[in-house]
Amino acid sequence: GLLTRLQTSAPTVQTPSSSKSFSQNIPGCLWKLGRLNHVAIAVPDLEKAQSLYKDVLGAQVSETVALPEHGVYTVFVELGNTKLELLHPLGEKSPIASFLQKNKTGGMHHICIEVDDIKAAMTELKEKKIRILSEEPKIGAHGKPVIFLHPKDCHGVLVELEQA
Repeated sequence: GLLTRLQTSAPTVQTPSSSKSFSQNIPGCLWKLGRLNHVAIAVPDLEKAQSLYKDVLGAQVSETVALPEHGVYTVFVELGNTKLELLHPLGEKSPIASFLQKNKTGGMHHICIEVDDIKAAMTELKEKKIRILSEEPKIGAHGKPVIFLHPKDCHGVLVELEQA
């Protein structure tokens, strides 16, 4: 009857396990992408943002650290599996100041992913026409070398790579 016809005419669905692995088409790299280190959020009021995460949500929140080389104040919010980095402008030429001029209430600024060899990553990404926003790595908030990849080359996301 009708039930038999419906069962036999059901379309087949290809599941990810039966399709080709994505990694089969990716050539071997000299470096390896690691875990998500943090998501950075630009905030117009750092004290208010710290209070939200610490007093309202109960998170462990670091002290404020000034990073003059990057033009920012940073605060890290521990989440167990990753962190949030709260960014606030330090000085007139801060990239966060210009971000907040366009986004008055703040918002996601960048994501940070760890790599096992930042120099090898830089070399290979340049070969693949991914723009890096500095000639050499700078020391980031964790005291480790970091680089930023141009958001237009990363689907609209500013990506920070940090040496693991």
